[in-house]
Amino acid sequence: MLLLIGSIILTSYLTLSFKITGRLNINTFQAIVFNYFSCVVTGSLFNGYFPVNSTNLQQPWFPWALLMGVMFITIFNVVGFTTQQLGVAVASVANKLSLVIPFIFSIYLYNEPVTLLKVLGIIMALMAVYLTVKPGGKINRRHSNTWLLVLPILLFAGSGLLDTLIKYTEQRFLNDTNSNDFLITAFTSAGIIGILILLTGIIMRRIRFEYKAVLAGIAIGVPNYFSIWCLVMALKKYAGNSSSLIPINNMGIVLFSAVAAWALFREKLSLYNWAGILLSVAAIALIAFG
Repeated sequence: MLLLIGSIILTSYLTLSFKITGRLNINTFQAIVFNYFSCVVTGSLFNGYFPVNSTNLQQPWFPWALLMGVMFITIFNVVGFTTQQLGVAVASVANKLSLVIPFIFSIYLYNEPVTLLKVLGIIMALMAVYLTVKPGGKINRRHSNTWLLVLPILLFAGSGLLDTLIKYTEQRFLNDTNSNDFLITAFTSAGIIGILILLTGIIMRRIRFEYKAVLAGIAIGVPNYFSIWCLVMALKKYAGNSSSLIPINNMGIVLFSAVAAWALFREKLSLYNWAGILLSVAAIALIAFG
């Protein structure tokens, strides 16, 4: 239970942090890049060693760690931009309703049970995504560009595939001795990709280095490492029931993020958006307990 609570609070913090970096005019991409190096340092100190070595290069999970690194930095940037453009609640719902994708894969790959209530929850989840991003509230009127509405859809698909990848690698390759090696390798992959893009932009004078982005990266990176660590450990502890665990985790994140955004940033949503959030909670509950 503590692992699940830790995942909910820390993941919600990550989404909220992008709202803060936007208000402080900190370059989000640079903060994300330094966040991953902070993750690597945190994980290495937490476990007492740096696992990216010649031995692990030969491990069957290594290519999957590289792929996860690519997905980490890509999706994290989409989360950051969506949060700043459309708000914490919209980003959180689109991100966490992606549970539909790993739910389907869990049934297909691991023969986990499916019920009528869970199927109804899937349908409600898709409706909730539509309502959450539907124009009509103040957030959407300020950002009338139609292309912005593609962001939650990209976030929905990308996060779902990432959750599926985490579950797949945890089930097939990871155990108590190598899960940290996998995570830090994935974070290292994301950091290297990010720093190459950042250095290219600086050399071409398209990006100006910001020192405060380093501090933001540290503030984001430490919780980021433990958010993923808590999720992986929870999946291992409740192996065979990921189709329920992931929805419960995501329901908590949606609720916590929405309340925190209202309390801290006074985010205002339309009635459609609030209906989408409430429907998302009902959908996740059906999937989790149906």
